[in-house]
Amino acid sequence: MVEVLIAISLISFGVLALISLQPRAWNLSGKSDFLGRAAGILQEELQANEALILNPCNPNPCSGVNPFISTRNVYASGSGFMQAGDAAFTVQTSITDNGNQTWTVAVRITWPGNNTGIAESVILTRQEPFRFPQGCV
Repeated sequence: MVEVLIAISLISFGVLALISLQPRAWNLSGKSDFLGRAAGILQEELQANEALILNPCNPNPCSGVNPFISTRNVYASGSGFMQAGDAAFTVQTSITDNGNQTWTVAVRITWPGNNTGIAESVILTRQEPFRFPQGCV
């Protein structure tokens, strides 16, 4: 009988230890979800700006020496407006003309509870194989 009581108490302590870890696991799961969605939005933003700059037919996105800077909100649902249970991400894009036919595109994604967010930048140049439509000047 004593052995059974000791076994039950040891199992109880183990179960309580696992239960105490559950809130931390939920918190980390939420953080990883935000980070994964932000990484996807960051990649899409970099690709969109890369496609615009690589095409020699598109105008220079910068006006003179002033960089092009934009800030917009993107929702996790992908729709243009906030839905129930949705998360808002702030996308800050800066395109700088380096003056030697290269442009630097820097993107930062932040979300509620994380003002640092994630960021990435890329240096791009115009490339003839990306000229579209053919024959543009």
